[in-house]
Amino acid sequence: MLWGRLNVVVRNYWTPAHEAVEQDDAEALARLLAAGGDPDEVFSNMTLLTHAIDVEGDGALQSGQRLTVHTTAVLLAFGADPELADPDGHTPMDMANHYGHDLAMKLLQAHISGRAAENS
Repeated sequence: MLWGRLNVVVRNYWTPAHEAVEQDDAEALARLLAAGGDPDEVFSNMTLLTHAIDVEGDGALQSGQRLTVHTTAVLLAFGADPELADPDGHTPMDMANHYGHDLAMKLLQAHISGRAAENS
């Protein structure tokens, strides 16, 4: 019985968007963002983008599987700021570098370059 209550508390810890990121559920994340969710939402000292890169990197380390980039790509497609630091000062690129997440680094750089070109 205690495990059931603990499981409910853990599930309700994240905001819906952060829960989708935590579960690596790009489809649910896209639905939330399409319904007006903030792609730059901050919760528990993480932006959605730094959280996504952390989950992708940590998941690959724990499972031994290849790095994925699904939730990072969804967030960038919905306008997440690729340079927005989390409250601790970590940028998405910092997180990608930490995990050696080349796919995320390339996506971030493409979005950063695209924004720079638009502002010139």
